[in-house]
Amino acid sequence: MRWKGFTAEHNTWQKRENLGNAGEALKEFKEQMNAEMRRQEKIDIAEERDFRKGELPGKYTAKLLYGWDNKKFEDEYLKKLKKN
Repeated sequence: MRWKGFTAEHNTWQKRENLGNAGEALKEFKEQMNAEMRRQEKIDIAEERDFRKGELPGKYTAKLLYGWDNKKFEDEYLKKLKKN
């Protein structure tokens, strides 16, 4: 607990039963944390979905890294799509 008018070195841990008048603040904190966790889960899911979309290289990247011409790129790309 942070004590008003004191520095951080005076902070203490308190048992739940000692925080009777802080019930509303605790409830609000839990709701905020739950909302933040749900928001982060949505972000994680979206990032994972975006990562899966970008697994196959684009034409420019394939040409640059692998020296593929358009025909070879199309063949390799279609093979990978069929595997997925």
